[in-house]
Amino acid sequence: MIQVNELTKDYGSRRALHELTFEAQQGEIVGFLGPNGAGKTTTMRILTGYMAPTSGEARVAGYDVIKESLEVRRRIGYLPETVPLYTEMVVFDYLKFMADLRHIPNADERVEETLEMVGMLDRSEGYIGNLSKGMRQRIGLAQALLHRPEVLILDEPTIGLDPSQVVDVRNVIREVGKERTVLLSTHILSEAQQLCDRVLIINKGKIVVEDTPQNLQARLVGAEHVVVRVRGDNDGLVEKIRKVKGVQNAHALPDGAVEYQFMPAQDVRPEVAKAVIQSGYDLLEMHAVKMSLEDIFLEVTREDTERKKK
Repeated sequence: MIQVNELTKDYGSRRALHELTFEAQQGEIVGFLGPNGAGKTTTMRILTGYMAPTSGEARVAGYDVIKESLEVRRRIGYLPETVPLYTEMVVFDYLKFMADLRHIPNADERVEETLEMVGMLDRSEGYIGNLSKGMRQRIGLAQALLHRPEVLILDEPTIGLDPSQVVDVRNVIREVGKERTVLLSTHILSEAQQLCDRVLIINKGKIVVEDTPQNLQARLVGAEHVVVRVRGDNDGLVEKIRKVKGVQNAHALPDGAVEYQFMPAQDVRPEVAKAVIQSGYDLLEMHAVKMSLEDIFLEVTREDTERKKK
């Protein structure tokens, strides 16, 4: 697990982290989101022992990242955004070299298992320098998983991958996250929505939101949005829906559907469906529109910035 308590980091006169506090438990995938310069990379570098904080405390798998740095490094797997690889080495030899550095027993067998896990076993005899960026990203992930770490820290793990590779890597992360602690930084907000049990949004060195993606949607969405689609001509449909008590802001969409809102405490969907059918329209579809994590991210970072200006 990861425990961060009042972590602060200064770069000269600039404060990158402001008393950051959060936890990530075993068997949990935590999304770490924020705009560029928010403090994500600084936090990850502190957790992995690359730099010391100015003040505060961070513990990984129960060990202090400063006082017990070697113990932390034994228990952590780290995939940085830019993967440092020896491009002149063969894939298998590189991972074997990394396994030997970590004194992993049965290294050849472990390397083969890990290559199979990331879908690179068929490339084991190829030179790293001849691989695409996406393939190199997979080798970086293999390196992070090689010693079966208790904690996995991933900085943009699917960057540079094609769609099929993205699906494969996400499946690996889901599987790993069942037993280990995973801290995942990503700019692909749909990825965090699909993968993460909990999301931390950081802005200007502070956590501004911490919750599950589902709870964030419920907290921030306000009025429920619903789209109605009918067969053929929808003339007059907007007016019919507006007349239903409790409906707010009904309007036509460019594709011919109609969107309306209602407050969660007053679910008017049955009344709307009845009004549409009784008015002679063939109702094809009625579905709620969920607020995406991208919408939430923009909302909370905008609100945090506006509060600072006041």
